[in-house]
Amino acid sequence: MKEKLLQYIWQFQYFNKNELTTIDGDPIQIIHQGSFNTNQGADFSEAKIKIGNTTWAGNVELHIKSSDWNLHNHSADKNYNNIILHVVWQHDKEIKDIAENNLPTLGLQNRVSKLLLNKYEALMNASSFIPCENHVHTINDLTLLSWKQRLLAERLEAKSAIIFSFLNQNNFHWEETFWWLIAKNFGIKVNGEAFEKIARSLSVNILAKHKNQIHHLEALLFGQAGLLEKDFTEDYPQMLQKEYRFYQKKYKLQQPHVQLFFLRMRPANFPTLRLAQLAMLISKSTHLFSKVKESVSVFEVKKLLNVTANDYWHYHYVFDETPAFKKKKLGEQMIDNILINTIVPILFAYGLYHNEQQYKDKAIAWLEEISSEKNVITKGFEALKFSNKNSFDSQSYIQLKNEYCNNKRCLECSIGNSLLKGV
Repeated sequence: MKEKLLQYIWQFQYFNKNELTTIDGDPIQIIHQGSFNTNQGADFSEAKIKIGNTTWAGNVELHIKSSDWNLHNHSADKNYNNIILHVVWQHDKEIKDIAENNLPTLGLQNRVSKLLLNKYEALMNASSFIPCENHVHTINDLTLLSWKQRLLAERLEAKSAIIFSFLNQNNFHWEETFWWLIAKNFGIKVNGEAFEKIARSLSVNILAKHKNQIHHLEALLFGQAGLLEKDFTEDYPQMLQKEYRFYQKKYKLQQPHVQLFFLRMRPANFPTLRLAQLAMLISKSTHLFSKVKESVSVFEVKKLLNVTANDYWHYHYVFDETPAFKKKKLGEQMIDNILINTIVPILFAYGLYHNEQQYKDKAIAWLEEISSEKNVITKGFEALKFSNKNSFDSQSYIQLKNEYCNNKRCLECSIGNSLLKGV
């Protein structure tokens, strides 16, 4: 028996309540089991229990063994002064309350279904893709849909917390924060942290002064990335190098000294190409976050992100090397990636911060219009016959797998809860 399982059993009252009595033989009637407490103090607060002829209001504490009360030194903690019932799995010791009276104790070891315990043990010992994969097909569609909605909200709230931390660092400048986030996204997973550092070293105010000069923007970005340090043979990188040296002195720019990775990467994801596309995005848009907020549809935002690197990059993936001609347009998959990982989260965070439901609703609605992600997690759920039609689905599955299934948090999962409840 684990304490989390015992809390779960008490919270949902999954035990035999016939002829319920304390260890001392006093009859018990559970009027309200209390509310689960995630803060300091008793496990359940504001409970209402009738013991004998007296109705008590207060807190309920749970332990595997009665003696755990003394082991945890609760008698010396004022947070446990108002305990009206001690619920234990196994009673092994009489416990005194603060007034030196026997603490009313209820033992549950012989009142819980063996089938529930066996199901829980099977979930905890499972080594499959998800612990419940042999039974998940029995979950009804309404339970799954409502749980996916909650998972998606959790995921967006977690991303919002990161965005709020960024806002705290720049005096709640939403455009600046958006710039940091979208730059990080352009760097994808491999170079994301480096791109974020580059963005932080170049304020949106500096970039705005040069938005109509693409070579100025490239000089600033490539220079801060440390990619203009060598001797070049071509005129274009030589010009960028000269421009950067001028603006580095003018703006007193400090290079963040980042390390960018090219190895084992598709040329389309080379950091040089992504920085060139990012420069073009800056040159074609002013107050980009404001435009995102004002956009009515995903289609409008996709038009904003539909950029192609300048002509030099039609013949290059890196400086001084000339492969075959190909326009370096930001691809549909990358645009979707930016929508999922930057646009939707910051729109949701804005609505959360300002308590404006319209932005949160729009963020979630847009996910339903964006193609689903294809990765190991989504393929795993698809193999179990889960529908994966759009990014609403795929984002909820990623949250479910990473935050619940991998950590065996079945008791906190609506799917796991439903399976256990069906004993």
